[in-house]
Amino acid sequence: MELMEKVKRLEQLLLRAHMVVEEADGRYIANSWMLLHLKTIATAMYHGYHVLDTVKFKKNKEEDNDLVNDSSASCFANPLKRSRTSTVCTERKKKFSMELQDALENLEVIIGDMNEFVIFLTGCDRMTHKPYDTYLYIDNFMFGRHVEKQHLINLLLENNICGPPAVIPIVGRRGVGKRTLIMHACNDERVRSHFNRIFHINGEKLGEITTKNGDLSTRTLVIVEFASDVDDNDWRKFYSSLTSLNRGNKVIILTRVKKLVRFGTVKPITLDIMVYEEYRYLLKTLSFGSANPADHPQLVPIVEELAMLLGGRLIPANIIGYVLRKDLNVQFWLSKLKGVRFSIENNMSVSGSHPNELFDQGHPAHLKDYILYPAASTSNNAPKNDLPYLIFGDLLASKSFLPKGDFNLVSWESRIPPYTSFVHMARFRPSFAQDELESPLLGRKHPRPLS
Repeated sequence: MELMEKVKRLEQLLLRAHMVVEEADGRYIANSWMLLHLKTIATAMYHGYHVLDTVKFKKNKEEDNDLVNDSSASCFANPLKRSRTSTVCTERKKKFSMELQDALENLEVIIGDMNEFVIFLTGCDRMTHKPYDTYLYIDNFMFGRHVEKQHLINLLLENNICGPPAVIPIVGRRGVGKRTLIMHACNDERVRSHFNRIFHINGEKLGEITTKNGDLSTRTLVIVEFASDVDDNDWRKFYSSLTSLNRGNKVIILTRVKKLVRFGTVKPITLDIMVYEEYRYLLKTLSFGSANPADHPQLVPIVEELAMLLGGRLIPANIIGYVLRKDLNVQFWLSKLKGVRFSIENNMSVSGSHPNELFDQGHPAHLKDYILYPAASTSNNAPKNDLPYLIFGDLLASKSFLPKGDFNLVSWESRIPPYTSFVHMARFRPSFAQDELESPLLGRKHPRPLS
């Protein structure tokens, strides 16, 4: 099979796989083996898209001609380098040909085994879609997490009236989508009908569930967010109060602290950063918006490198995607790639850590002329101080306004309940003096020089 025939065949298989994944995401799947099969299909699909883009959109036109048009003329452009260039081109063709063949064979097997899955899928009830599920705004939908969302919904809908409330731990590092997962599960029509009340409380205020929220004799879902570990006695007191109120209550623990899974009554749902192929697909979707990537082949390789640099984090993907889709110009995209690369290299040289790691550890990081402190999440859109309020994406997209001093920098705002915002404290600092920094958010000094 010729290269172009393989590319066309891969496109056909990806279309079929994508239709099944999208259909499955809109149905209630209670069977654990079907969920496992769904994850296998989705993984193969994202890998196939990666291979397809690798073959179709190369960084340089010479590679495009060589791979897609199957022409070796470009390999002999310079007679003095003919032998070496010919060898490189041949090796490159073999490498991508093997990757394409592997992706094809993998999808062929999965598609061939998909008939029973599709038959069982038709027997699953459809979910009721909300207005935001229509993708009116590109950042209004939850990308991926198909299996995790279905599993959480299944746990929430289980009837356990004969025993104590089920406790479902959801664990994952900063910015992997824990709140988003819970938000979409709680906005499901069946879940909202199943519970009379849904409460979000801070783990530091466990006692408030019984003192400030009125009558909880009806079936209640309590979502508790913990920023740190909690005393076992405090938890037992809180849990016993829920047990005595109603047999149908359930609890979700939302945390980055793995030790808290000890309070769970079911196996925890663990969220990690997305695998590269899936994350690259998301970043590409956010960056191009409604534009067709095929009309801008030079931009696709830039997404590839950005996906590697950003490390699978959702908030940076939303920020960069917001910026890039404002201007589908190669030089504009390259300038933003250069800025991201500069920021990462600068933090690595000064602190030895990627900005993502610094934020996870509660340390500030550099963004060119600014110092950013770890984002504080809030359930409303207002900053907690009187400093200027700026959108991160707008600041990156334009240099027309450069604020001086301290200001609030909003990296992400949810358009749907509970309207969570991530607000960084930022400080204009054009010079990189090696002195100690004091974090306005953390209220302490950092021993490591970061500026």
